[in-house]
Amino acid sequence: MKNQDYKSHVRVHPIYHYVLSVLLLGTLVTTIVFMVRSINQEENILLSIILFLMMMIIVIVAVFLRLYPLKAQDRAIRAEENLRSFVLTGQLLDSKLSISQVVALRFADDKEFPELSKRAVAENLKPDDIKKAIQNWRADHNRI
Repeated sequence: MKNQDYKSHVRVHPIYHYVLSVLLLGTLVTTIVFMVRSINQEENILLSIILFLMMMIIVIVAVFLRLYPLKAQDRAIRAEENLRSFVLTGQLLDSKLSISQVVALRFADDKEFPELSKRAVAENLKPDDIKKAIQNWRADHNRI
């Protein structure tokens, strides 16, 4: 696998992030245009409203289809990093760390992880700042 670093760690799934997003946006715009035209022409109003509502349902499902697995991954990452912290330092992660900070810390090498996690709490580092501070990158090829 290709080495990861700050510039190359972001992963996307092209079919979901590009194709589906464009199709959803295009279909949503089309249903809105159809609904406005139907209302103005006073024809097919019920059909246009039903199509618009169905499209809104599909958009909501697509959003949650992305968010729910990410929440599950975030919980797993917090558990993994808590275990890692306990193995390395004998202590769990500071509860003041947000989940986004913990997710960013997972890229830190074992040698810099304890100090960087303390620094993240003390300076309230943003996740992006945590990633930029990492010297030895620990790759994560599983999360999209």
